[in-house]
Amino acid sequence: MKIESAKTQPRLGAGMDQTVLARLSALKVKSVRELKADWQTLFGEPAPNNSRIFLEIRIGYRIQELTLGGLDRETRRMLDLLADEVEGLSRRKSQIADPRNPVVGTRLVREWNGVEHTVTVLKDGFDWQGQKFKSLSAIARAITGTRWNGYRYFGLRERKQEHV
Repeated sequence: MKIESAKTQPRLGAGMDQTVLARLSALKVKSVRELKADWQTLFGEPAPNNSRIFLEIRIGYRIQELTLGGLDRETRRMLDLLADEVEGLSRRKSQIADPRNPVVGTRLVREWNGVEHTVTVLKDGFDWQGQKFKSLSAIARAITGTRWNGYRYFGLRERKQEHV
């Protein structure tokens, strides 16, 4: 499964003077035949099926993608890696890394009910009290007995992307 960039696809033509919202609303009243014609125009190939809901959703996304822009390179890369993981493919060497994860070897310290807990960041997870965990949320739950967002529990925030 590959995600194509909107930059490599044809841009919308004469309908550009309509607002995106008006174009999306118009999809609801079109016939399946009209939706299939829209599909042919937007994707450059025949519609894969006659499902009205499928056509509306995909055409609606495509209108927004072509008008407002598609997914950035990093998001497409992440989706490709996730698709490979789901499909059981391992042709890519890189693993999916959460940008909130600190550098391997970092120690996270949090006090809970008067007890100090230290977690060490590993290449493929986290170590807490000699046990390996895949997520900080699992550790936070083990410590507190309730569900927590692990990044929030340990005071980590998503890094702001640098503008190049």
